[in-house]
Amino acid sequence: MPTNLALDDRLIEEARLAGRHKTKKEAVTAALDEYVRKRKQMRILEAFGTFSLDPAYNYKAERQRKASGSPGKSSRRSRGAYPS
Repeated sequence: MPTNLALDDRLIEEARLAGRHKTKKEAVTAALDEYVRKRKQMRILEAFGTFSLDPAYNYKAERQRKASGSPGKSSRRSRGAYPS
């Protein structure tokens, strides 16, 4: 979608050179992508401490339960998803 924006040429050129982008459009797209990813990361970080964990949860027992699942299911480890 074509969009016309009044952007600081000096800043765009600095971003283009810093990111080694060939065009202004590449620089702006990369900057927006980075901005969105950073904002999502910030929202995740803000969520820390806002929910409670079950102190009785035993992750080792849960892993054991999943590993010994039903005979028809294969685990990721048996399919070679993890290196030995």
